[in-house]
Amino acid sequence: MLRIYFLQHWFALSDPATEAALYDTPAMRCFAQIDLGQEPVPDATTRCKFRHLLEENNLGVALFDAVAVYLEENGMKVSKGTIVDATLINAPTATKNKSKTRDLDRHQTKKGKPWYFGMKAHIGVDSKTKLIHSVAATPAHVHDSQVLGDLLHGEETRLWGDSAYAGQQSVLKDNDPKVKDYTQVKGSRHRKLTEQDKAKNRHKSKVRAKVEHVFHIMQRQYGFTKVRFKGPGKNADHLFVPTVP
Repeated sequence: MLRIYFLQHWFALSDPATEAALYDTPAMRCFAQIDLGQEPVPDATTRCKFRHLLEENNLGVALFDAVAVYLEENGMKVSKGTIVDATLINAPTATKNKSKTRDLDRHQTKKGKPWYFGMKAHIGVDSKTKLIHSVAATPAHVHDSQVLGDLLHGEETRLWGDSAYAGQQSVLKDNDPKVKDYTQVKGSRHRKLTEQDKAKNRHKSKVRAKVEHVFHIMQRQYGFTKVRFKGPGKNADHLFVPTVP
């Protein structure tokens, strides 16, 4: 069931599409260790129960941590630099349920001029390898800086991020006082950015841009552009699986 769960997320398949793909594709059946001569492909109800099992036992986090340990044992370690960022994941705004209300675990937020409704995926990425070492899922209205502490592994010496993470020195000191803050300089109505500030931001963006490559893979390859399930637990587990390297 775990192998089927991975296949469904890696190829962005719905429950019916997953079942059809397993019947049609020998390579996927081989990976999932399914022998049609011995048993049929698990149906949608069975897969739904498996997702509930993951959610109830918080196994999404355990899977993510287990893969990180495996990679470290095989020589792929995180360095001393971390890039943090967040991206919005859209959710349906429909209220076609018994209470005629939206999902209480999702909220709306404004980015630029448009409004968005859904959740937010926060990640901490190694500045050299682009390995994701920290993940957090929140409603869309939670500010990026509020989960900064959850995105640090505690041994950083350098931190990169956009201007949303500016002014978080107290959080950095709580994790490691030696961390150098390379977040973008933030301007305001009363304090315009100088040419020197803009030059520093451009230089920092050359490193910070690596996190956008990770979001590109998550959204374009794994299809994580819309919330797939109801409830924060299942969607958080859904987030952990695409971020497993």
